[in-house]
This record gives sequence, structure tokens and C-alpha cells, in this order.
Amino acid sequence: MFAANSLRSQIARTSRVPRIAVRIAASAGCASLFISSALLGASPAPADERLVEGIAAQVGGEIILVSEVMEISAPVEERMRAAGAPAQEVARLRTEALERLIEGKLLTSVVERLELGAEREEVDSAIAAIAEDNGITQRELIDSITSHGLSIDEYRAKIQGEIERSKVVNAMVRSRVQIRDDEVRTLFDQKFADQPSGGEEVYLRHIIVTPQGSKAATNAEACALVGEARTRIAAGEFEFGAVAQRVTDMNPERAGELGWIHRKDLAAWMSERVENMQPGELSEVIEMPFGCNLLQLVDRRDYRRVSYEEAEPQLRNTLFQQKTEEEYVKWLDILRGQTHIERKGPFGG
Repeated sequence: MFAANSLRSQIARTSRVPRIAVRIAASAGCASLFISSALLGASPAPADERLVEGIAAQVGGEIILVSEVMEISAPVEERMRAAGAPAQEVARLRTEALERLIEGKLLTSVVERLELGAEREEVDSAIAAIAEDNGITQRELIDSITSHGLSIDEYRAKIQGEIERSKVVNAMVRSRVQIRDDEVRTLFDQKFADQPSGGEEVYLRHIIVTPQGSKAATNAEACALVGEARTRIAAGEFEFGAVAQRVTDMNPERAGELGWIHRKDLAAWMSERVENMQPGELSEVIEMPFGCNLLQLVDRRDYRRVSYEEAEPQLRNTLFQQKTEEEYVKWLDILRGQTHIERKGPFGG
């Protein structure tokens, strides 16, 4: 049975456009906002399942068209069908797409009512921060976006929407979130109780292309792509992160960054390769049954245990983000209950 995850996680895994994240300090709280871009290009459904245009839902005085739902779900549908997903799973995906659009309409109404719209200057600043956070120029960022079929206006609209969502969360939800010291301590124990007492850790970057991904049909094709990527990085044509955003099939939004990892936590094939590598060095193309890989050793150092005092700010922020999302879901449910929402046509069930 094909296991379909939420629409958000499906799109995150299958989008052909790099999902680029940036931390934005929200007013009066420094909440983290992750802005992402995803290609929403339509792909036709099989003839026997094609949906005609119509109204998918009414949200207050606004309507959502069937074509809007299909535009969001199409890229993921294509992958699901290729994987043999049954019709009910595809229908569930479309339903999740509709719910995301309904959420967007609800948020838009709050943004307009509370005058929380994002100004052009805010979007410009966010784009500049995204480029800086990923170590690329704004021109390179724009080229990366447009090369995958998303216009700069569409990308700006998505960023604007995320900024406005963050403003709504800060205005309506943030005051409900309280973090207790004992919760932070519990999270520290969960994350750091099994810290190694010594050893070495390495900072790695990683590109992987799989034969099951959208860029290659076989391991040979995957290795060819990784080989080309290695050549360009080694020649200084592109930074590792910029190439990873375009090529890698795993976490492109992180631009290939694996970060600091203790040697004991590395997969055996990784540990073997980095054993004699020097900082800044690229591995050769590494062919594995699950795909072709490229590693870059950024740095290495002796491992030092993390103290509670060092970890506490980040742990507190993690809890804040978790609780904020929980409170946001509760608030959104209340807003749904206060708004006339009617699902129509194939979604009226």
C-alpha cells in the first residue's frame, strides 16, 4: 500500500525547485520562520480522472477553484501515480491541497482585517537574507528559481505569504506560548543524555542523486550528474551549496549541509571516505545501491560535550516553535468554526 504523507511533506520531497530556508527575526520574539519555494506547475491527470473546472470550496465570501487545487497537487500526483498509488490516496492528496488553500483564504482575511500585509521592502529584505543565508548572490538565487520554471513574481508571492503568516502567528498566537524551565531541562536530557565522552566530529556537505528521484532513471545517470557536479565545484564554477540546491535529491533546502556529526554516528561508507580527507576536500563520486554521492569535508575537530547552559537558548527556541505551531493549529480550528466554509463538487463528500 502506498503511504501518502501530508501535502506539505510530499511537496518538500518532490519539488523540482530548491526549497530555500532563512531564519527571520519576528517582532517582539525572534520566532523562526522558514520560507520555502516549491514548483506548483500543473501536470495533467489521466483522461479517466480529469476534473472539469468548477468551484472546489467557498470560504466566507471567497471561492477556491478546482484548477487551483489541481495546480498545487499536480507535481506530487505525478510522482504518486508513478509509484503506483491507488486512486483513494490521490483523492486524499487533493483534499489536503484544498485544505491548504482554505487555510490560505482564512489567513488572508485576517491579514486584511488586521492590516498585517507584507510590504515590498520586507519581501526584498527576505530575498536578500535567503541569498546570504545560502552563500549565494541574489542573481544566483533568482537564476536558480527561474531555471526550474517558477517566475520571480510567483516566488515573491510565496515569500510574501509566509511573512504574512508569521505576522498573524505573532499577533494571534505568540502570547499564548509559555516555556517552563523543566521542559527545557527534559528536552536537554532527551537530546544530550547520550553524548560521547570524546572522539572526533566532522562537518560534512553531501549531494545524493538517486535512480528513484526526478533527475535520473538509473544509477549510471545519477553518477553522471554527480560527476558533473563535482567537476564544476572543483573548478570553482559554483559553490557546493548552490550546486546541491539544484542537484541533490535529499534536503535541497539545506543546500547539502549535514553540519557537525560525530564520527561514531556516520554511516560506515561515509566514515571510510572522510578518514583521510583534508578540510575543503571533495570525495570522489561514491556509487552505492541507493544512489550516487559526493561528500565535502568542511572541517574536523575534537568532540566537546555540550553543556546545558550552551544548549539552553536553542532548546528553548525549539520548544517555542513546537508550542507555537500547536497553538496555531488550535487557533486556526477556532477560525474555521467562525467562518462559513463549504466544500463543493468532487470535494463536497
